[in-house]
Amino acid sequence: MAWFKRIGLFLAVNALVIITISTLMSVLGVKPYITAYGLNYESLMIFCLIWGMGGAFISLGLSRVMAKWMMGVRVISPDTRDSELAGLVQMVHEMSRAAHLRVMPEVGIYESPEVNAFATGPTKNRSLVAVSTGLLHRMRQEEVRGVIGHEVAHIANGDMVTMTLVQGVVNAFVMFLARAIAYGLTMARGSDGEERQGTPMSYYLVQFALEMAFMVLGSIVVAWFSRLREYRADAGGARLAGRDSMIRALEALRRTFEGVDPNAQPAIQALKISSRPGGIMKYFSTHPPLEERIERLKRATAA
Repeated sequence: MAWFKRIGLFLAVNALVIITISTLMSVLGVKPYITAYGLNYESLMIFCLIWGMGGAFISLGLSRVMAKWMMGVRVISPDTRDSELAGLVQMVHEMSRAAHLRVMPEVGIYESPEVNAFATGPTKNRSLVAVSTGLLHRMRQEEVRGVIGHEVAHIANGDMVTMTLVQGVVNAFVMFLARAIAYGLTMARGSDGEERQGTPMSYYLVQFALEMAFMVLGSIVVAWFSRLREYRADAGGARLAGRDSMIRALEALRRTFEGVDPNAQPAIQALKISSRPGGIMKYFSTHPPLEERIERLKRATAA
């Protein structure tokens, strides 16, 4: 049943993206980029920017709602009578005020044995901090403080918007390069002025292959940038929760690393405090190895 729900949400979001961007293209009067005279690079650039950036920002706008639906996050009322959950809300709000957030994030909890947490939302004023039941049950209070400090630092640093911009720019470049190169290989005129014997089908097949290859390379760039933001969030968490709490939180995550769900939704996994890099996949990981993050914080303490 959960899979049907996720598939339905995926299809609904993609349909919304297509309808919204198609309408925007029509309103802006973007012309076809392939004309009788060849490739119109200006139209192609506008097309790729709208689709690349538009899709990324629509996903960002829906990120908080999608996280609740996909992860089953239950938002905790600030007036809850559950002392443990009330303490969690108070902790998030305390650090949010210390981070100078004007609007307190929503605080949520989701059922999972994994030891993890994430922050998401389209803006600093419409954000969500969610923790797993596994984290609450298996971490000490001081360690939870470190995790919360890290997630609040993500919000204060504007990491959700920053990573959306990076992803949107990469998307646009991937689309532009794939289409321009595919046209040059299959449809453009040769040096003798004669048109190549390509067909629309060959053009689209080459475009698809190039897009897949460039997407792999682009994801390495996005993951690298995400790892830099994780280091910055660790430093921010150390300022908000205390460096010792941040280090102990990461050490606790390392001890319970088997509790990180490897089958979690990739879009959500990228927002969490830890993931599973290893081998060549470390270049695609959105998070640095926990050992490196701990060592960097310890070096900062020694300095």
